[in-house]
Amino acid sequence: MREDLLLRAEKTWHPVASESDLVYRHVFQGQLLGQELAVWRADDDYVNVWENRCLHRGVRLSIAMNDGRELKCQYHGWRYANRTAACTYIPAHPADAPARTITNRTYPVRTSGGLVWTALAEPPDEPPELDAGLVLRPMPVRAQPADVVTLLLEQPPALPNTEPPATRRHGDFVVELEGVGFFAVQPTDADRAIIRGVLSSPAPVGERLRLLRHFDLALTRLREFAQDRAAEQPAPEPLLPRYEPVPKHLASMPARSGHHELPTRVRVVRAWEAGAGVRGLELGPVGDGPLPSGQPGAHLDVALPGGLVRQYSLVNGPGETGHYVIGVKLTSDSAGGSISVHEQVRKGDVLAVSLPRNGFPLRQDRERTLLVAGGIGITPLLAMAQALEHQGLHYELHHFAAREADVSFGDRLSRLGNVRTIIGLDPVETRAELERILGTTDDADCQVYICGPPPMLDVARDVAHRAGWPRDAVHFEYFRNDQEIDESSRFEIVLARSVMNLTVEPGRSILETVREAGVTVPSSCEQGACGTCRVAVIDGEPDHQDVYLDDAERAAGDSIMTCVSRSLTAQLTLDL
Repeated sequence: MREDLLLRAEKTWHPVASESDLVYRHVFQGQLLGQELAVWRADDDYVNVWENRCLHRGVRLSIAMNDGRELKCQYHGWRYANRTAACTYIPAHPADAPARTITNRTYPVRTSGGLVWTALAEPPDEPPELDAGLVLRPMPVRAQPADVVTLLLEQPPALPNTEPPATRRHGDFVVELEGVGFFAVQPTDADRAIIRGVLSSPAPVGERLRLLRHFDLALTRLREFAQDRAAEQPAPEPLLPRYEPVPKHLASMPARSGHHELPTRVRVVRAWEAGAGVRGLELGPVGDGPLPSGQPGAHLDVALPGGLVRQYSLVNGPGETGHYVIGVKLTSDSAGGSISVHEQVRKGDVLAVSLPRNGFPLRQDRERTLLVAGGIGITPLLAMAQALEHQGLHYELHHFAAREADVSFGDRLSRLGNVRTIIGLDPVETRAELERILGTTDDADCQVYICGPPPMLDVARDVAHRAGWPRDAVHFEYFRNDQEIDESSRFEIVLARSVMNLTVEPGRSILETVREAGVTVPSSCEQGACGTCRVAVIDGEPDHQDVYLDDAERAAGDSIMTCVSRSLTAQLTLDL
């Protein structure tokens, strides 16, 4: 293929499959300009066109398992999300959320005339608008694509018992046959092509088979002629697939906004009462691009009216990548975040949000998973339950609520198969129920995830500890830190890597002090609940005032939450 034609071809829309090829729970293998493609339809009818390889060992994704929401590589089980192709789970690292840079290459997709169109580079226009006529059987041809186009212009197939139609060329690879339809030549390689035809109008049911046979014979004759002609010419060099680096916007860190990274803009598509005092928000993309994917347990930083930034867990199930869903409970002691969501945020508003971050990732390699939620703590655990249900993994979801009306996202809960709602218990009864749920650890391959109000989490962690649960099998997430923070001490911190000595004054945090000195430390909740600002301690004794670390981690003294914790020694050396 000539170099100038190849360059144009990369930015041209080409059909790579018929819509009828994309059967649910199946992956279709296509090829365009030497590049293998994995083409698949999700259960929400979104059509994906991806580079046909798993990022782990290059195994073809066309033999992956399509579960309707994700593709699962058949080699080592890496999972990739609908729409974004972001890796959502790596079995070899079950306790870690995959880095956002682990994202397969996607290509633009359109459907027109019953065909699926894509391009290897961003095209400047849209594919031709074709009527939904009769889609013919694709005809592979072992000849150079440009020669196949020339032959279609010279010997156009006609309708039965009619003269050859007039032809008109549209771009380099599409030929219109007047009164018949459109024929596109898909350049699969330098010496191979596929002819894809669409007749202009739907054929009567009784005529379809006759027309399909007629054009199949006509295109077969054209193929034989093209291949005989190609055999007399020297064979061109095959086109080599290009495996390019991850796009810059994925491989680089986004620009900072204050202390929070808020690179994504979303629009409030829907706002509703998800439960008593709980406002549900559906956040859609601004523009045509997909939203960055999260995993079960992930949360967003959301910039609210008035300059507040708050963290909210994603409720999304697997493959639900066209929007974000969050739930915000109105609290009586709100510092402004929940009041803002309930009283100021409206449908149509545009908000700035972070990329999904996951400090509470779901392991999917255990035989049995217990999920224990209290109140609004249902949000991250609901995402986990939906993932486990979809994958057919055993789980139990125990949801504590004060009243029936306080059960949020009841529509999603009703679609799950193993949910138990526990209503109206006092603290003593709650502890007894937690002892019943967590009281035995006979199953060595069991894990528990807990999220809810701090008093409930404290009790649940104590019950699990007393029952002999291994530390690495108990996972928890606090939404806030209710402990009173003592900020009265003054101490010195040594930043080992930055070669700085700084003084943390009373009323100032370690986090604020190091930032004022120009040292960047990521943070999220800034209450000692999420673990984002955790830093390694090299020397000195931390004064732990967070709720994130467990007793063993506190006793080890080798890390500190810089947003709230301080020092028990005059000097604290940090790995910063």
